Amino acid sequence: MSRTAHVALLPGDYVGPEVTDVARTVLEALAPQADLTLTFTELPFGGAAIDAHGEPFPAPTRAALADADAVLLGAVGGPQDHPWNALPREQRVESGLLALRAHLGVFANLRPVVVHPGLERLSPLKPEVAEGTDVLIVRELTGGIYFGTPSHADATRGVSTMVYERSEVERIARVAFDAARGRGGTVTSVDKANVLDVSQFWRDVVIGVREAEFPDVTLEHTYVDAAAMKLASEPTAFDVIVTGNLFGDVLSDLAAVLPGSLGLLPSASLGGDVGLFEPVHGSAPDIAGRDLVNPVGMLGSAAMMLRHALQAPDAADALDAAVQRALADDPTVDLGGTRGTAAFRDAVVDALAVPTPARTPR
Repeated sequence: MSRTAHVALLPGDYVGPEVTDVARTVLEALAPQADLTLTFTELPFGGAAIDAHGEPFPAPTRAALADADAVLLGAVGGPQDHPWNALPREQRVESGLLALRAHLGVFANLRPVVVHPGLERLSPLKPEVAEGTDVLIVRELTGGIYFGTPSHADATRGVSTMVYERSEVERIARVAFDAARGRGGTVTSVDKANVLDVSQFWRDVVIGVREAEFPDVTLEHTYVDAAAMKLASEPTAFDVIVTGNLFGDVLSDLAAVLPGSLGLLPSASLGGDVGLFEPVHGSAPDIAGRDLVNPVGMLGSAAMMLRHALQAPDAADALDAAVQRALADDPTVDLGGTRGTAAFRDAVVDALAVPTPARTPR
């Protein structure tokens, strides 16, 4: 029986529409093979929405998301000297992103970091160290020090407060443990429990969730400084990392350099009724419109959308496999290959015709 899903597309700015068009074309090619019926609606968001509506997350876009089963976001923002960045903070693009996440109710950011076979040479690590890297970072997205109160600064003092409620830790821990069941079966919880009471609380709650609900998953603990060192020296030691908002922000950006290109990295933000899926890279104004943007991160985000939001894991596997085949054959220009954006899109569509091998857990 064919499944039907409606996807809201937020192309955004500069290269955002280019990678969004790639994802839509590939998904439209994949859908009949996967017995899916997909419909799409493009909506203004980010700088483009500021130009058209005077705000980054306008009311028409907000209202249209009510009909979506998933949201696929391209990239937003512009150069530092763009007029968008001179607006009051609450009117800027980044405020629109925060408002979008809050509107969707997403609290768990999933960022897989994979060094693709044959591309180990691009990593800043030695190829033999980078080889086989496959880490999933699960970051709590709506709590912690970024949202805690009191928070203020004056001429003599600055204060920020890191706060976590039990329910917030429990729900992000469940996301990580559940993900580990489909991978290598190990979760590493990252904290600073040796000096922070809130981190000791975090650790205790994570232990409780594991003992009560996920006894089949191995749980390890490490401090954030040790985790950073190990990510840079032995990334294959990790399967799933779960951590709070601040530590997750830092560690996910550190891990992003491991594959050698931001263009390779997808992400998903989950927890609400509708998930948000987007590549990690920015809007890259310098290469916009030149057929140079790497669409792999966006295609990986589309695969995560299929898996996590549309309950189509076989289709997600097929898309991931097609991207891997295209990378192995001839990657994009930024990775040392010859293919531009459109040529890589076409190669992925062609690769979808090849049967997908059975997926095995990490």
